[in-house]
Amino acid sequence: MQSKDIRRSFLDFFKSKDHLIVPSAPIVLKNDPTLMFNNSGMAQFKEYFLGNAVPKSKRIADTQKCLRVSGKHNDLEDVGFDTYHHTMFEMLGNWSFGDYFKKEAIAWAWEYLTEVLKIDKDRLYVSVFEGNESENVPFDQESFDIWKQYVSEDRIIHGNKKDNFWEMGDQGPCGPCSEIHVDLRPDSERAEIPGRSLVNADHPQVVEIWNNVFMEFNRKADGNLEKLPEKHVDTGMGFERLCMAIQGVTSNYDTDVFTPLIAKVEELSGYKYTKNDIKNISEEQNKINIAIRVIVDHVRAVAFAIADGQLPSNNGAGYVIRRILRRAIRYGFTFLNLKEPFIHQLVAVLSREMGEFFPEIITQQDLVTNVIKEEETAFLRTLEQGLHLLDEEIKKSTSKNFAGEKAFELYDTFGFPVDLTALILRENGFNLDEDGFEKAMQVQKNRSRAASEVATDDWQILIDGNTETFEGYDQTENEVKITRWRKVSSKKDGIFYQIVLDHTPFYPEGGGQVGDKGVLVSANENIDIIDTKKENNLILHITKKLPESVQGSFTAKVNVTLRNAAAKNHSATHLLHQALRAILGTHVEQKGSLVSPDYLRFDFSHFAKLTDDEIGQIETFVNQRIADKLPLVERRNIPYQQAIDEGAIALFGEKYGDDVRAIKFGESMELCGGIHVSNTADIWAFKIISEGAVAAGVRRIEAISGDAVREFYKKQEDTLAEIKLLLKNPQDSFKAIEHLHSENEQLKKQIEGLLKDKVKALKSELLSEISTVNDIQFLAKQVDLDANSVKDLVYEIGNTADNFFILLGSVNNGKPTLTCYISKPLTTDKNLNAGQIVRELGKHIQGGGGGQVFFATAGGKNPDGITAALTAAKNYIE
Repeated sequence: MQSKDIRRSFLDFFKSKDHLIVPSAPIVLKNDPTLMFNNSGMAQFKEYFLGNAVPKSKRIADTQKCLRVSGKHNDLEDVGFDTYHHTMFEMLGNWSFGDYFKKEAIAWAWEYLTEVLKIDKDRLYVSVFEGNESENVPFDQESFDIWKQYVSEDRIIHGNKKDNFWEMGDQGPCGPCSEIHVDLRPDSERAEIPGRSLVNADHPQVVEIWNNVFMEFNRKADGNLEKLPEKHVDTGMGFERLCMAIQGVTSNYDTDVFTPLIAKVEELSGYKYTKNDIKNISEEQNKINIAIRVIVDHVRAVAFAIADGQLPSNNGAGYVIRRILRRAIRYGFTFLNLKEPFIHQLVAVLSREMGEFFPEIITQQDLVTNVIKEEETAFLRTLEQGLHLLDEEIKKSTSKNFAGEKAFELYDTFGFPVDLTALILRENGFNLDEDGFEKAMQVQKNRSRAASEVATDDWQILIDGNTETFEGYDQTENEVKITRWRKVSSKKDGIFYQIVLDHTPFYPEGGGQVGDKGVLVSANENIDIIDTKKENNLILHITKKLPESVQGSFTAKVNVTLRNAAAKNHSATHLLHQALRAILGTHVEQKGSLVSPDYLRFDFSHFAKLTDDEIGQIETFVNQRIADKLPLVERRNIPYQQAIDEGAIALFGEKYGDDVRAIKFGESMELCGGIHVSNTADIWAFKIISEGAVAAGVRRIEAISGDAVREFYKKQEDTLAEIKLLLKNPQDSFKAIEHLHSENEQLKKQIEGLLKDKVKALKSELLSEISTVNDIQFLAKQVDLDANSVKDLVYEIGNTADNFFILLGSVNNGKPTLTCYISKPLTTDKNLNAGQIVRELGKHIQGGGGGQVFFATAGGKNPDGITAALTAAKNYIE
C-alpha cells in the first residue's frame, strides 16, 4: 500500500465504526497560550477532555499534523541521525469523548492492524501500565485481560510511568496507556534476540506505532490526581512509522512519504542517498544520508508551518521555524555542496504528494515557495558573513583553543551553526572549547526560562458545569458571578489572577483583536481587568488582585472607549481587505492582523511594494465605504459551507467550526468572531500610516481610524503652522521652501569648492609633516574636514608614493572618526591590515569599525580619544 492508501484506509475504517472524520487543525496554534505548536493529535481536543466544551460527535477520527521542536516534546536534534524521529509528523487518531473505552479501543486497534493492514501478529507486542503505588494508581488489569484475548501473555509488557502513563503537561487530563510495538527485524535477528527485550529500548526496527491513552485522571497543580467526570480515549498512531511497517522497509525515509523528496534532493545536488538496508557505508556517505534526511524532514515542517500562517521571524514560533529551515540549509551547504537556494524547489513535490489530504499546501504553494527562497537567500549571506568573521577570529587567535564564548557569539548574533564552526576550526588545526560554548548557551537558556516561567494553581471551582457564556456582541455591561478562579505566578509579570465569569461581556483576544479591558464592580470594591484571553474554551479575565468576596455578585463593565476604538479598527480592517482585493487583485489574502484601540496592522500576500497611487486608491476605496454608511449585517451560527457558498472569505490559518459568524458591510463579507461597529459611518475616517515588506511575497499595512485620524491631521496642521512660522512667509509656504532648497543647493556647491581648496592646501601642509618610521612614510594627525573630504585627502597623499601609513582623525557634529590608509605594497610586504588596525584604534574613541586591508574607518563617541589613537598608531608602527 502507498502512503495515500494507508491514510485513507485508516479514516475509512473508523468511519465504519461511526466516527466523524474531521480535518487536521493548523500546525500553528493561535488560541492556546500553553502551546506554541500542535504537538500531538489531542491538542485540538483539549477543551473536550477538560469538560469546557461539548464535541460535535462523541467519536472522532483524523490525521493531525504535529510539530515537536520546542518545550516538553523536542525531537529536533535527533532528526537526521536516526531513521524514525521527525520534526513534523502525522498522527492518525481515533477519539472517544465519554463514549467507548478500553475494550473497543483495543479491539479496533488490533482489528485494523492485523485484519485490514495484515501485519503479522507474530511481530506485534503490546504494553500495559504496571501501576504506581506513590500515586495510588493500580496495575491496569482491565487492559491486560482484554489483551489476553488477542496475544499470549509473553507478548504483554508491563510498562512504567515514563512509558505507559501519558500526560499532556504538568497539569491536566492524563491516564494510563497501552502501546502497540512492531518488530521489523529480519527473521534471523528475531530468532537470536526476542523482540520483547527491545521494546522501548530505542531500537530503530522495534518501534511503537500505536498508543491507546485512557484518559481518566486530572493532574492538579499540587501533583495529585483526581478522577475525571467521564472516561475518554485518546489514541495516536505515527503515520510515517506505520508506512514503514506496511511497505516492508526499515526506515521511515525509505517509504514513499519521503522518497519523492529524496529523489528531488538527489537531482538538485548530484549526491545519492543509500537506503537503510545497505550496510557498511563509508563515513562520507553516512554524512550525505544524514544531510538528505534533515532536508526532506525539515522542508515538511517549515512548509506546513508557513502554509498554516507562521512566517519565519526573530522571535517566538517564527524563530523556531527559521531555526529549522536554517538547519536544513546548513546541512545542504556543508555536506551536499549546495551553495545556492534549493529547498524552495521541494515545495512543489510536497504539494503534489500531500495536497489531496492537506489542501492548504496547494492553495499556499506560491507563498511558501517564495518565503522559503527569501529565507534561504538571506541565510546563505549570513553563512558567508559568518565564515568571514570566523576567518578573522582564527587569524587573531594566539592559541589553538578557540573560545566557546566567541563561538556562541557567532551562533547567537549571526545564526552561525556551532557544528559548522567546529568543523572549520578542525580544518584549520584548532579545537573548540565546547564546554565554554555550552556554558554560554546555558546562561542564555536560564535567562530565557526565568523570564517566561509561569506556574498556575489549581482552579477554585465556585459554580459547577459549563455555565459560562459570552454576551459581548450585545452588551458592554452585565451582572455576573465568578464561576472559577486561579492564581498564576510569573517571573516576568509577577502574581496575577485568572477569573472566569458566568455571563461575560468582555471580548477575549482572538482573530487579531486584542482582549477587552475594564472593571469588575461590587458594593465594596473595583477590580481592574487588565486583559481578557481565551484558553481551552474558557474566557479568562486577568486581574492583579482577587475580589475580597469571590462568591459575591458583580457588575462587569467593559472599557467602552477602548472597545469602540478597537471595533472601528476591526471594521476598517475588513474594508481594507476588500480594497486590496479590488485594487491589487484577488490573489491578495490576509496573512495576519492586529486590531488594537490605537491602530490596525494587516499582513497580506502581494508581490511588489505598493505605489503612492495604489495607497491613495486604497484609502479612497475604504473612505468611500465609510461615507456610504453601510450597516453591519451580522449572521451568527450560519453553517460554514453556506457562508462560503454565499461569498464569505475564510481567513488564513484559522480553524473554523461547523457553524460560524459572518460579518457583512456592503460587498465585504468575512468569517469573523470580533467586535465591529454597527455602521461604517462610525469609523469616521481611515488613514494608512505605513506600508512595507514582512517576508517574501507578504506586505504589511499599518493604519488608523476614528479619533486617531483626527489627531493625525491635527498634528499635521500644527507642524504646518510651525513651518510657516519658521519661514516667516505664511502666505505661500511651498514657494518659500522651494526658494530655501534652491539657496541650499547653491551654498552646497560653494562649500564643495571651498573644501576642495582646503584639501589641496592641507595636502601640501601634511606632506611636509610626514616622517619615516621603520622604512614607512608615516602620518598621524587630526584635521578639520568632513568624512568625504578626509577620504579624498588620504587618497591624494597616498597616490604620491607607495609606502604610506596615514591615520587622520576628525570630528563632525560631535562624533569622532578615524580614517586609515595603507599603501597596497605594505599590506603584503609588512602584513599591515587597515581594517584590523582601525578596529583596535577605535577603542580609544569608544567605538569600532573596519573596512578593506588598505582603507578603513572607525566611528565612536569620545572625541577626546583621538589624540590617544594617533599616539597608539605611531607606537604600533614603531
